[in-house]
Amino acid sequence: MRAAADGTGPWRFFRTTTRRQAAMQIQWFPGHMHKAQVQIREALPKVDLFIELLDARLPFSSQNPMLAELRGNKPCLKVLSKSDLADPERTQQWQVHLEQEQGVKARAVSTSQPGKIVRLTELCHKMLPHRHGLGRPIRTMIVGIPNVGKSTLINTLAGRHIAKTGNEPAITKSQQQIRIGQGIVLLDTPGVLWPNVENENSGYRLAATGAIKDTAMEYADVAYFAAGFLMEHYPDALLGRYGLEQPPADQLALLDAIGKKRGCLAKGGVVDYDRTSRILINDLRAGALGPLTFETPAMIAAETAAQQEAQARQTARREARREARADARKPSSRRRRGRR
Repeated sequence: MRAAADGTGPWRFFRTTTRRQAAMQIQWFPGHMHKAQVQIREALPKVDLFIELLDARLPFSSQNPMLAELRGNKPCLKVLSKSDLADPERTQQWQVHLEQEQGVKARAVSTSQPGKIVRLTELCHKMLPHRHGLGRPIRTMIVGIPNVGKSTLINTLAGRHIAKTGNEPAITKSQQQIRIGQGIVLLDTPGVLWPNVENENSGYRLAATGAIKDTAMEYADVAYFAAGFLMEHYPDALLGRYGLEQPPADQLALLDAIGKKRGCLAKGGVVDYDRTSRILINDLRAGALGPLTFETPAMIAAETAAQQEAQARQTARREARREARADARKPSSRRRRGRR
């Protein structure tokens, strides 16, 4: 017997995974995020270039759809942060994919290679060749989701400690203007999520990598998602990290194996799934499973197509119900006219 049906064992997982689509609706949208959205819109006319930080492990899921709508024709430098934690082959795929969009350049950086970060200022000037000799600095706006590393990037570019850093979301709470030299002014903004993440898997990816505060997610749900992904795409990393002799049969079997290996046992010797889930998620965030990337351009294309098909079916069902209700009202209307 692997666990008891008391709400803390497999039954909890079975219950949560049957309602996955509702489970990872992002509900964490603090007031300062709404304020940041307003500030971004107000500052747009003064901005020459956008610097958008993306998590290299989830470049699509960490993109802000609002920015693509707002920036118009203004150039955008997409910086893939934490690239040391990402699968290098997939990072290269994303760089090529992102640069297919007009006015976009993409570069991968990490805190272990500060020289690459400093060279971003040169690229900013190259992206705005018409600005040479105008006598005023390039005004850039730096945006990104919470915990993507904006403050660390700013401190490295400025060569001094300006922005507060921390391995948790929502460190920056207000907009600030920073002169970093090299003829560039940075307008920093708080990390911004958006109220509705349409791609269901993106919500799980954001939670797994720490973009959402832990108090706004269930470790069990996120660990179940992460376990399925890792078993399919990085099985050797799991075997090596947790000393497993063979791949587990499914997500629950993997969590059982990890729990037993790490001594996460509750009363009666059953696996404590909450503790086990935290171990898996924390190992993933820290890079203890090795470099990995949660999505590829091909995966996102397939997920988007499936999402569009599902939305089309839902729209068709709503339309069918509307027509059925309209048809049901027609006979009763004729009967009322006949009685008159």
